[in-house]
Amino acid sequence: MGEALAPGTSVEVTVPASSANLGPGFDSVGLALGLWDTCVATVTDAPGLRIDVEGEAAADVPRDENHLVYRTMLLAFDELGVALPEGLHLQCRNGVPHGRGLGSSATAIVTGIVAAQALQSVCRGAGGVPDLAFANTLASRLEGHPDNASASVFGGLTLSWSDAPGETTTLRLSLHPDVEPVVFVPAEQLSTAKARSVLPSHVRHADAALNSARTALLVQALGAHPAYLLSATQEWLHQEARRGSFPASMDLVDRLRGAGHAAVISGAGPSVLVLSTSERAADAARFAEGAWRALRPGVPATGAAARAVTT
Repeated sequence: MGEALAPGTSVEVTVPASSANLGPGFDSVGLALGLWDTCVATVTDAPGLRIDVEGEAAADVPRDENHLVYRTMLLAFDELGVALPEGLHLQCRNGVPHGRGLGSSATAIVTGIVAAQALQSVCRGAGGVPDLAFANTLASRLEGHPDNASASVFGGLTLSWSDAPGETTTLRLSLHPDVEPVVFVPAEQLSTAKARSVLPSHVRHADAALNSARTALLVQALGAHPAYLLSATQEWLHQEARRGSFPASMDLVDRLRGAGHAAVISGAGPSVLVLSTSERAADAARFAEGAWRALRPGVPATGAAARAVTT
């Protein structure tokens, strides 16, 4: 049967967006961004599922059992030994653009896991505080790679790896106080699956060696030496292979880098991320033109959180 959740139990979950890869840190380095998804999950007396959505992509996401937050909650309930409540109401406010390489899928997955944990915690009288290590491992398993999920779970700058299938370890890295991200968001979307489909199955040994050196430099540049960010964000594994999938994005990356800005594709694209400094962020943002939106969201020091809500 599983542990039952009491009707009237309600929690509010907040989860930040993220940018992954950051150039050479493919599938391992993530950065939380100050764009937030919020979801209020309430166990109800009335049987059935009700989902309300507002904000980004509100007209496009399903409002039934196919909603990603709800589907993830089912998996998390099963992991936690919690019975699916007869009635559930989700009120979702999306602040993370969808299909833009800003971790919207990972954000939804983390939201579902944390919501399930928090509802169980409140019913046990524990206040709704989630187990972030559990959320990180399950979200990374469901997402398929840990960089986006881990940054959304913990906030800040993260480095993640797996020592065994299904296991994820994440280290919070220091971020220099002068580092400021600038995000260029285009009008068009691109699915992660499509972006990954064009990646080569093999890379040259020399390219792998070059990339590993820049990943090491990236960690140092972000934490202590921002002057090296332009060199630290050069990579050899994924961006050029995807150029045909987002030519406008790569053109913007080329122009920004030509002007000395540490520009990369954000996640699987098509958004572009500049790892700038507080001194140069305004100059980088001036490259936004046409349908591009330039955002300066900041980097939240904390990630996923939940609190009990009085209904």
